Amino acid sequence: MSRRKKAKQSLKTRRILIFILFFIVLMGIWKSYELYEKVFSPSVTLKDNSSEYLFIPTGSDLDDVVRILNKKDIIKDTEDFTWLAKKKNYHNHVYPGRYMVKEDMSNNELITLLRAGKQEPVDLIFNNIRTKKELASAVSGQIEADSAKIVSLLNDRNFLDKLQFTPQTALAMFIPNTYQIYWNSSAKKFINRMHKEYERFWSNKKLAKAKKIKMTPVEVSTLASIVDEETLRDDEMPKIAGVYINRLNKGMRLQADPTIKFALKDFTIKRVLKKHLEVNSPYNTYKNAGLPPGPISIPSIAAINSVLNYKDHKFLYFCAKPDFSGYHNFSRTHYQHMINASKYQKALNKKSILR
Repeated sequence: MSRRKKAKQSLKTRRILIFILFFIVLMGIWKSYELYEKVFSPSVTLKDNSSEYLFIPTGSDLDDVVRILNKKDIIKDTEDFTWLAKKKNYHNHVYPGRYMVKEDMSNNELITLLRAGKQEPVDLIFNNIRTKKELASAVSGQIEADSAKIVSLLNDRNFLDKLQFTPQTALAMFIPNTYQIYWNSSAKKFINRMHKEYERFWSNKKLAKAKKIKMTPVEVSTLASIVDEETLRDDEMPKIAGVYINRLNKGMRLQADPTIKFALKDFTIKRVLKKHLEVNSPYNTYKNAGLPPGPISIPSIAAINSVLNYKDHKFLYFCAKPDFSGYHNFSRTHYQHMINASKYQKALNKKSILR
């Protein structure tokens, strides 16, 4: 082969090699771009909000998480998510909880968040609760804890005994407030957390006040639950608490209408009648002396404080005012009380409130 032909052949070979090299580089760039897109480009797309909560139930695996993402339709490509999740070993680190997902998060950012278990706590709120079932329903609507399990534990003597409560006094453990708690908390974790909050609430100062009026914290809460049911007016609570304290100190029965409603399990009663007073129950304070076995509702903080700081006076009776203002007329004698009661009963009759 001539020198000229060899040169042409060598040039051709170099061109081919350059083309191949260029193609390899181009493919590398393309693959790198694809990889970048899978890992770092925005993947989360939210329709109406800049952020949204993702709830991953206890016991979930990677497939469950992918199904949740598909159902909520907040991620562009679940295949890319799954591929990266496996690369980052997320399938072995799936943690339940409530996670804040933000618009334009990448797969890498989302998986890092979930794999680290960096969930957002829930602002758990409950108030105006009368029964264990109401409490369980209110709580299970905000966190993962099962309502039936909550009720079961609040009736479990062995479990409550460790917390120094009974099924009758269990509601005294719960102080209405706003609590930050993880969404995936179980029923037991929820109750244990509330017990810690209860101990925190009953400071040495409050315990000293309870001791001064010769009551335990549970007894204070029990009386407070009655006060709570008697009035919606916080400014009147200490005065009503004072009436009940006076009756207890004199050995008189409390004769509190709210305890009758609790005993009958009928909170729709607006007018307690003589037939209602015959109910056979330890919560019937018309028949039984002293406080009932436990709270008839979860008392508000205002009601608890009203008992601890009750107003010192001589009144032994009170009756709702006939103007339906929510306030009460107070009296020292039974005779004056009957006059006040008659006025209120006439007002009820006028409004056709017969029960």
